Amino acid sequence: MAEENTDENVQELSGTEKSAILMMLLGEDEAAAVLQKLTPREVQHLGTAMYSVTGVDQTTVNAVLDEFLETIKKQTGLGLGAGQYIENVLTKALGDDKAQSVLGRITPASSESQIDILDWMDARAISELIIDEHPQIKALIISYLEFGLAADVLTLLPDELQADIVRRIATLETVEPGAIKELERVMKAKFAANTSLRASQIGGVKAAAKIMNFTKTDMESRILTAIKKEDRDLMAEIQDNMFVFENLGGSDDRSLQTLLRSVDQDVLVVAMKGADAQLQEKLLGCMSTRAAANIRDEMDALGPVRLTEVQEAQKQIINVARKLSDDCLLYTSPSPRDKRQSRMPWSA
Repeated sequence: MAEENTDENVQELSGTEKSAILMMLLGEDEAAAVLQKLTPREVQHLGTAMYSVTGVDQTTVNAVLDEFLETIKKQTGLGLGAGQYIENVLTKALGDDKAQSVLGRITPASSESQIDILDWMDARAISELIIDEHPQIKALIISYLEFGLAADVLTLLPDELQADIVRRIATLETVEPGAIKELERVMKAKFAANTSLRASQIGGVKAAAKIMNFTKTDMESRILTAIKKEDRDLMAEIQDNMFVFENLGGSDDRSLQTLLRSVDQDVLVVAMKGADAQLQEKLLGCMSTRAAANIRDEMDALGPVRLTEVQEAQKQIINVARKLSDDCLLYTSPSPRDKRQSRMPWSA
């Protein structure tokens, strides 16, 4: 019985919480080294989780460690510390000077940019940083941010600027070196730092939609209405990329359980009837065995369903999810900073 309870406890833990437990087992130096490899958002998630697992019992800790070791056994060694390995081999074979010469030619260039420092700043600092810049510069900088942080920055800018910035983000595609050079000028003036001049793929409709997913409903409605006045097709395209039922598959189990408890079962059956098998299994896996069996039986008994009925049912569920998120009752992954919940965890 105790073993069963331990298994249940481990299954209830999210991946981030399991990672937090493993981090607590490391020494301070080792844990710090791991954190240095993570993005700012990941550091915040993991740090929060580390506080939340301080009361976990030793049996659960052991079970998490066992699960981790089993996972590691299934991995190959290729890619783990490969850079250091290659450097050591070349140094031993060629000597330090020749090895450094070869490494200088073959080592892949880092994809990191100085602008990434923005991800370590809070939304208010960034909004103050860009408030006096041209709207296109604002749009470029916000496009570089993680979507939740971008939404926070957008919220702090004047209402009359928000729709214009989202519209500019939505119409961004490849940004040429000239625009990057202007962005570099701004960042250099603020941070005395440089960014590399190369064409960059940022912005676009999907980026605008993801930022909008992190805004509150009233702000979202106001921005979309303003964009619609200038470009109805663009507004519709942004909206289409925001509300996709299949993206529920990216939510963690605990969030889906919260959502499913808030949805009428008849609506859920119709919505799931039109979902793909993978999402169906994901949702059914968040229910009790008995509830999942009942849903399966109702889906089988329902027979063919019109596409419009499926779409309407799915839209109702998305609306419930949005309401729960606005009320901070739905935890999605990744969550924006400052403990505000994201609208939905839309996939890339």
